[in-house]
Amino acid sequence: MLKKLLILILIPFLLCSCSRNNIEEISFASWGSATETKILHSLISEFEKNNPDIKVNFIHVPQNYFQKLHLLFASNQAPDVVFINNLYLPLYAKKLEPLDNFLDKNDFYPQSIQAMSYDSHLYAIPRDISNLVFYYNKSLIKQNLNPDWNFSDFEKLLQKKYCKNCYATSFEPDVFIASPYITTLGYEKGINFYKNLEGRCAPNPAQVGSSTLAQMFIEGRITFYLSGRWMYPKISETAKFPFGVITFPGIVPADSSGWAISKDSKHKDSAKKFITFLASKKSIEFMTKSGLIVPARIDASYLLNNDNEKMFLKAIQKSEPQVISKDYKKNRDKLNKELFH
Repeated sequence: MLKKLLILILIPFLLCSCSRNNIEEISFASWGSATETKILHSLISEFEKNNPDIKVNFIHVPQNYFQKLHLLFASNQAPDVVFINNLYLPLYAKKLEPLDNFLDKNDFYPQSIQAMSYDSHLYAIPRDISNLVFYYNKSLIKQNLNPDWNFSDFEKLLQKKYCKNCYATSFEPDVFIASPYITTLGYEKGINFYKNLEGRCAPNPAQVGSSTLAQMFIEGRITFYLSGRWMYPKISETAKFPFGVITFPGIVPADSSGWAISKDSKHKDSAKKFITFLASKKSIEFMTKSGLIVPARIDASYLLNNDNEKMFLKAIQKSEPQVISKDYKKNRDKLNKELFH
């Protein structure tokens, strides 16, 4: 079974391993929704038009991305360009090309540069910077929230009953979602506070049932919903009530994702041209306009210009990059099992 899976994954890379008519082919692996892949296809087309001697073979891995990426690296068939996030970066750092002097780091938020670095080396050019924020239902809150609120303010709001069949906030049995509580209150106090939300101020998984927390928020059954920028387009399009975005009332871990180059790539010059294009102001502006990302580039942040979008920028100011080890996934799975099961 493993051999068959490896063959299926490797086919696109084997097909693009050669050059035709003096055109150098590079492989580019990424995950992403249908909206995101459509944006990437547009950018790839523009890059190829401007660089007719380079062909980009896009490998879309919609599910189990890092599991399949691990298999490719282990079989010495890693793609030339890899989309990666800071949570998994340490696991692959030794297999990636250092990019310390590649681009001007001053163009990017320092939190994103730090997140995409490991052992004092930059291994990926940041695309975005992500922080967990609260989406809130203005029709239930019925008051203006101070963007500079503190945790005590939040606790008071949790004690209110906003409607008969709704919850004050959201809860997911995942230490990643609990992380703002931990960084704000400390590990033990933060975990205990977060776990005590379940079934009291927030629905437990059984109460969520076949629905999702996002759906419950959109249906008006959750007042404060903790999530990231990735939910903004869906909430904007489907919520039937006025909603707001506000920063978490404390210290928020900063996450980032970006583009890396395999250390064993035989096409590093072309790969560098490609990620230079992807990380350019024009490309990042294109992705930001779609609502997909909070840009890691400072000069593209002006596009987040309404009150809600500005909160994502404010969240960056209150954020601190997480200290991630190469055992992050194993440790996260272990903690989730110990804490929530």
